[in-house]
Amino acid sequence: MEDLQNRLSYRLHIAFCGILYYNGKKGSDTMKTEKKVTFADIAAFTGFSKTTVSRYFNDPDSLTEENQAKIADALEKLNYKENKLAKVLANGKTEIVGVIIPNLYMHYYYSDILGRLIGTYEKFGYKFIVFSGNDDPEAEKNYITELLSYNIEGLIVLSHTIPSEQLCKLDIPLVTIEREDKHVFSVNTDNYMGGVQAASLLVKSGCDIVIHFNSEITEDVPAYGRIKGFKEFCESNGIDHRVVLKDAGNTFEENSAVIQSFFDDLEKQYPYKKIGVFMSNDTHANILLNIIFRKYGKLPSRFCIIGFDDSPVSREAIIPLSTIGQQVDVMASSAMELLLMQINERRKSAPERLVPEHRIITPVLVKRETAYPDRANNK
Repeated sequence: MEDLQNRLSYRLHIAFCGILYYNGKKGSDTMKTEKKVTFADIAAFTGFSKTTVSRYFNDPDSLTEENQAKIADALEKLNYKENKLAKVLANGKTEIVGVIIPNLYMHYYYSDILGRLIGTYEKFGYKFIVFSGNDDPEAEKNYITELLSYNIEGLIVLSHTIPSEQLCKLDIPLVTIEREDKHVFSVNTDNYMGGVQAASLLVKSGCDIVIHFNSEITEDVPAYGRIKGFKEFCESNGIDHRVVLKDAGNTFEENSAVIQSFFDDLEKQYPYKKIGVFMSNDTHANILLNIIFRKYGKLPSRFCIIGFDDSPVSREAIIPLSTIGQQVDVMASSAMELLLMQINERRKSAPERLVPEHRIITPVLVKRETAYPDRANNK
């Protein structure tokens, strides 16, 4: 497993750095060498000076719209290909954002939101260098040092190991997603609402007792809202409920063992009740579903399951999982907007110190086959 993680991390690092390769056959003529068009060529074609052409790329607003249009027309006719390295050397803007994630092999949510971040390239024009921290604070600090050596313009952090109080001292535009965020800009789901939505759906599905499985997390972590929302909804509505807090481990094997034990306890304690379970994420919900399916060959009507994230595994499970969907596309776009706000402020001649903004994204209740109101008729 460790070797797989290392190879995956290496491949991600190479891929997201934007390093390209050619995989054609011998003798292929698809990679013909073309003469590079220089600023001198563009200047000669348009009649402008090389300084004016340079301003078009580095400070276009300093030119009239008419002159911008003339240079743009020349670029098209000359088939100009931008030299990114030269641009970086000229203006110091790498257009690269660093990303630190906990892992890609445990929770599908991280791969999902990473894909959405990369997909913002078309809108924002930034590339990404990605490191997987694997919950190792020293490793993540080394990765951040490595990222800073690439002169990244901003940093997005999804891992939980380095406190925001330390992150804010990096003196770089920075946004966190779904983690402790007191001192930095952040994007989080409304986890409290998600907990309420999950509890409500399980009750409407006819469950006699509803149970939330989560890890022991501190109140400053956004995901704690799932616990709080679930508990307060149940308490205010007189719903029979439990909250089970256990460390599920850092591997699939550890997760499976802990959740198997959790399921065995449920069957012993509630043999004649309809049980509704709200798992902390879709990965854990899918593990529980597989445990039940292996025992019964189906999901008996006395079990309802709801996950959190609406990650791909929730849709691809042996029985599609009901879940609380995080709007990862909105979260990714919001993270880049907050990052660009900081980047653009720093480019001003007299930048102001911005007060961290915390954006909260509304979750979406996704009703599928493991929990829905009609299951209330199948006790």
